[in-house]
Amino acid sequence: MDRIEEFEVALHGDLKQYLMEQGEVDEHMPECPDVEERWQGIGEAYLADGIREFQQYPTASLGWMMYIGMAIARFWDEDWNLYSHIANLYVMLRDKRGYDNLDEYVREDVLLLRGDAFDQTESLVSECASRTHTLLMRQNFEPGTVDAMKAYVACLRQLYLMGMSVELHRLGYHMESL
Repeated sequence: MDRIEEFEVALHGDLKQYLMEQGEVDEHMPECPDVEERWQGIGEAYLADGIREFQQYPTASLGWMMYIGMAIARFWDEDWNLYSHIANLYVMLRDKRGYDNLDEYVREDVLLLRGDAFDQTESLVSECASRTHTLLMRQNFEPGTVDAMKAYVACLRQLYLMGMSVELHRLGYHMESL
């Protein structure tokens, strides 16, 4: 296992543990191949926006991907026959209110959150993004290197998957032994 893979495994473990402590995921996290398979295209489409924002707003650059994972999981639950045919779900989400307001759009119009749930989700995503940023910075990857880019993409991937898992858990999907 190389350094990037080790980092991604450690990041996954940290985020999963935190989300379990918050009651947002189960020990056995939900699996959803339809949503997981969309990661590659979403990640590629997001990269230019995410990288541009990372320097000044690193937690937004990271956290927005968790919101995207939550949104795609919600789409899967609501009407995957409709949403699976949309070529670029990230661009669709971003273009509703623009990149800067992606978080509010997802919470308000996709997840339909209001009041405490709206604020609690913001806090949850913010904490996950902050934890991710801290772990990434501790790796001391030289900025602008291939390894730094790979580590950033690993962060986005884990946040996407965590967002998916949180939303599926909230929707009642639990992976339990029968």
